[in-house]
Amino acid sequence: MEYIYAVMLLNKAGKSVDETNVSAVLKAAGVQVDSAKVKSLLAALEGVDIEKVIAESSVAVSAAPAASSAPTAAEAPAAAAPKKEEAPSVDASAGLGSLF
Repeated sequence: MEYIYAVMLLNKAGKSVDETNVSAVLKAAGVQVDSAKVKSLLAALEGVDIEKVIAESSVAVSAAPAASSAPTAAEAPAAAAPKKEEAPSVDASAGLGSLF
């Protein structure tokens, strides 16, 4: 998650989102940088319009609370009660023998 935040911070600051800058932001935040993760993230973000993605997710997040409603007094106890599911009686270790 820190890696994404570093990219968003650099983008917001108008800085170049590259390996050096992402690593510098992470180091400044006290994160031990994994260069493979940085390279992977930057490869995944190649060709992505970060501003557009942020705008689209902001709309989705702001619309989500409006779409959901608080449970009514009658629904609250039913919603709060956890549903119990029976655990399957299958021996989980039975299939492990086929792996070796």
